[in-house]
Amino acid sequence: MQATDFHAGYFWTPHGWRSDARVRIAEVRIADIARNDSVALAPRFVLPGMPNLHSHAFQRAMAGLAERRGSSDDSFWSWRETMYAFAARIGPEDLRAIAAQLYAEMLEAGYTQVCEFHYLHHAPDGKPYADPAAMSLALVEAARETGIGLTLLPVLYQTRGFDGGPLGERQRRFGMGVEDYLRLLERLRALESPTLKAGIALHSLRAVPEDAMRAVLGSPPAQGGPIHIHIAEQVGEVEECVAMRGARPVRWLFEHADVDARWCLVHATHLDEGEIASIAKSGAVAGLCPTTEANLGDGLFPLERHLDAGGVLGIGSDSHISVSPVEELRWLEYGQRLATRRRNIFARQVGAGVGECLWRAALAGGTQAAGLQPFGVGARADMLVLDEDSPLLAARDSNHALDSFLFAGNMPLVRDVMVAGEWVVRDFRHRDRERIAARYRACVEKLAQGIG
Repeated sequence: MQATDFHAGYFWTPHGWRSDARVRIAEVRIADIARNDSVALAPRFVLPGMPNLHSHAFQRAMAGLAERRGSSDDSFWSWRETMYAFAARIGPEDLRAIAAQLYAEMLEAGYTQVCEFHYLHHAPDGKPYADPAAMSLALVEAARETGIGLTLLPVLYQTRGFDGGPLGERQRRFGMGVEDYLRLLERLRALESPTLKAGIALHSLRAVPEDAMRAVLGSPPAQGGPIHIHIAEQVGEVEECVAMRGARPVRWLFEHADVDARWCLVHATHLDEGEIASIAKSGAVAGLCPTTEANLGDGLFPLERHLDAGGVLGIGSDSHISVSPVEELRWLEYGQRLATRRRNIFARQVGAGVGECLWRAALAGGTQAAGLQPFGVGARADMLVLDEDSPLLAARDSNHALDSFLFAGNMPLVRDVMVAGEWVVRDFRHRDRERIAARYRACVEKLAQGIG
């Protein structure tokens, strides 16, 4: 259902709340935000939707299957074994079924755009499908089906590690030469629309040799659009980069690439002071995924130093052991509280609300990382309506609405969701929830046999 005019008792913008607001929508964008004196029946609290800047959609189907103790100390590297086993079973129709379920869940939670860091390019034996873009197109179709905005980031993945060795057997379906990669990127760029963007993803420094990185970044198809990379996620990754390339990962990247505001450095967990300063100065987004980083035991991002340096950040759900911007933002703050034994870390000024500061920062960074126009007049009409009847919002005014949304409990508070001027969630339910969920269950029951 396409909206034309939309009214709100309180409408949140990055510059603060506007009371008694009338939002005019022309086609898919916000054409005007003005005052309206007749809002008696309008929703009380309306927010811009949140971008999810990092997703591996297929991993939603394996959430909970890597939580049994192994024979040695478990870490990211032992989790990866389960991921590889699961990834080997997924084809295009499976990926579409899984992604559609995930994207419907994201919309119900308040995400309105997802950056899909996509590396399942080929068949499990490493051979291209008859259509080399089959897996990418499965994600495009899932996004169209559910109504979520998609920034599709096909991944360049060529080597097994910093030693430059060939991909292992279970990694072969990820691999792609530079020319094939650029052809895929060109094809996806031709599909762009108000709800579909295409950008570049370099899997990591260990998986992309320097010459391949330079070739891709210097090519015509790579000009414009976001650039994402996994970086400095694990201590072992940092140590290996120092040993093999003579510098820490973020430092090496800045010495060998023109990192600017187009870039999103996913995880960037282990940084020294110089790297923190470089990221902030460049305008690049630090892409943080607190629930996945906690689940994998990655470590804590140096949040206070990043904020003090003026750095930009956004959030993603990555492996999707949680699909909730509330939980990502809550644990971004709570991790710092546990590390410092202090409260209200993200609010840098006296009297500022932590919830509002978190939402503003993650909205700005996520929008930038997704390649979208900043929220406001001219931006795509992506909005959330909070449940004003919930006890969690009882007696809350605009000064406390976002704090209560993020910190008052776990009852769902996102009632309605609009993407590109169209309602895709009404009364807490995605418009096609039952059909998508039935297809997903059948898919996962088939894939999960013998795993876990």
